[in-house]
Amino acid sequence: MLAKELIGVCAGILTASSLVPQFIKSLKEKKVDGVTPFLFIVLLAGNGLWMYYGILLKDIPIIATNSFSIIMDVAMLILKFRYRKK
Repeated sequence: MLAKELIGVCAGILTASSLVPQFIKSLKEKKVDGVTPFLFIVLLAGNGLWMYYGILLKDIPIIATNSFSIIMDVAMLILKFRYRKK
């Protein structure tokens, strides 16, 4: 059972951290021209449902990794609207 949980936690961490490089790049360059807000809206909805699923199962790894993903989705949406071309 421990191996399955470890795989789940590793998968969640890798997935949740996938937006970190884009976030850092957008912050440094203050440019988000190639970023579409629709992507982050869809990701936000999907991660929200995953988090709710984790809550229903009382599965902390699912809840924690998708909570972080939601934070990253919202942060990227904020950057998209903050650094958009006027």
